[in-house]
Amino acid sequence: MTRSTRPGLGGIFFFALAFALSAYFTFAAVQGNYGLFRRVEIAAEADTLSRDLAALQSDIKVMENLTKRLSDNYLDLDLLDQQARDVLGLLRADEIVIR
Repeated sequence: MTRSTRPGLGGIFFFALAFALSAYFTFAAVQGNYGLFRRVEIAAEADTLSRDLAALQSDIKVMENLTKRLSDNYLDLDLLDQQARDVLGLLRADEIVIR
């Protein structure tokens, strides 16, 4: 009796399963929720958010400075005059309005 040299169904099934699992894990490592592309997206988003944070902190410093200059302890008359003109629309008696 001679045996055939053809691989059995078990070997083909094993290699197909191994290929499918390796393809799945490779895809998950690149495209998944914790994959390489997501990591790059998160790093870019972190850079954008840190720039936004720096801009907001500078805006806060400007607002704190303006608030301090209008407080009871420290009154800047030029700033008070500017705010009265902008917010309330006040003018001095010797000024002329041109529209």
